Amino acid sequence: MLGGFDDLLTLDEVDRFLTTIALRTPFFRLVQAGKRIPESEYTRSGRAGSRDVAGIADPAAVASLFEQGATIVLQGLHRWSEPVARFNRSLELELGHACQVNAYVTPAGAQGLELHHDPHDVFVLQAFGRKRWQVHAAPREAHRQPLDAEVGPGDTIYMPTGTPHAASAQDGISGHLTVGVHVTTWRDMLGDVWRTVAADASLDDPLDPGWLRDRSDLAQKLSTRVRAASERLTTIDAGDAIDARADRFLSARAQLARGSIAERAETIALDESTMLYRRPGSVCELRTQDGEVVALLGDRRLRLPAWIEPAMRRIASSDAVRIAELDDVIRDPASRLVLARRLIREGLLTAVPPTGRWPGRR
Repeated sequence: MLGGFDDLLTLDEVDRFLTTIALRTPFFRLVQAGKRIPESEYTRSGRAGSRDVAGIADPAAVASLFEQGATIVLQGLHRWSEPVARFNRSLELELGHACQVNAYVTPAGAQGLELHHDPHDVFVLQAFGRKRWQVHAAPREAHRQPLDAEVGPGDTIYMPTGTPHAASAQDGISGHLTVGVHVTTWRDMLGDVWRTVAADASLDDPLDPGWLRDRSDLAQKLSTRVRAASERLTTIDAGDAIDARADRFLSARAQLARGSIAERAETIALDESTMLYRRPGSVCELRTQDGEVVALLGDRRLRLPAWIEPAMRRIASSDAVRIAELDDVIRDPASRLVLARRLIREGLLTAVPPTGRWPGRR
């Protein structure tokens, strides 16, 4: 695969993370042959302002342990590496499932983790170097001999939840990303539906005193309540339940709003000719509720008057729009500028042209 995943992780970036930005635990750790190396062996303390800070990467100690065969694990990379955050967001919106990304950098001939399995689906993305993988049968897979595969830059492995696996670097340093996919299951969805029924206050009534001695009477009453619950379940609107789950998902994605601080450092100067751009990786899902339009913006909900909805739908479906182009849905020029400034402050739009393209924007 030409280019591989070097836009997400390179050895130079790993070196920069650990030697120049005072990376702290738990955002990294070191392991060797399946054992976690005590943090005290590769971290130091320092001060930030008036506070003592522990768990700071000690570059010399990390390099020494790496030279001796330790694997560097970068944890939660989707939270603090911009390229990985972009990729992770695109994947989440494409799959509809929460994702996380760790990175594993292993010296030549070494193995970081012993045979193990993860409690979620996993995609392995080989970024640089080569690594040999031993992949056993997944829990729902027919019995088979373990796969023995060597992967190189750009190669990908998919492993369902619970798949036992282990990997070791080959002739040189190897770095790969592990994307964990935390799927929403039918159990989760049905649980949402049941909780709607379980909100019935009558279910908090206590069982009759003495029910241990007269279980037949209790059985009749339980059957009555089961029938009542079943009837209530049949009245649940499946579309509403799905929308509620989607709303929670789309309201729990952290904003990716690089540039917003610089943009707001000065008065946001807009006029009718200003071009507005969707921030790469931004979330904008619209709902109509109680006579308002609600915009789900990742980590927040923005409630706006219903008459704004046509303008919001145009903005949500566009990569860019000129303020003047909203004149057919917002007649008042001042109102167009007010909306533009609000959406810039909320992190959805920017007046600064994007420098790159992010795939998978929703």
